[in-house]
Amino acid sequence: MADSRDRIAVTGIRVRAHHGVFDFEREQGQEFVIDVSVAVDLAAAASGDDLARTVHYGELAVAVARAVERDPVDLIETVAERVAGVALGFAGVEEATVTVHKPQAPIEVPFDDVAVTVVRSRA
Repeated sequence: MADSRDRIAVTGIRVRAHHGVFDFEREQGQEFVIDVSVAVDLAAAASGDDLARTVHYGELAVAVARAVERDPVDLIETVAERVAGVALGFAGVEEATVTVHKPQAPIEVPFDDVAVTVVRSRA
């Protein structure tokens, strides 16, 4: 099991996708920003200087982006759940924390960001 203090994080993954409740969101799309952090034991990778014994953060970022781009859904909560499942699919990942930001959300008042965060563990 991963030491809960060991984590790999990739933040600010930018993806254009078509998620949202409103027709114009589905038609026009918008930018989503994803932060993902995974708990994985890094001791073996560090002691052996071995990429094969860790999570390749480049591959993680690409897998996250692809998960966000596909199959439009209504809720960013659903997107976050999907991304967490993808992250947990990497060997050695015991927990994934995913935040999905929707900075262009259709809100009538000025705001900086809207985001949801999920934390999921390997079952």
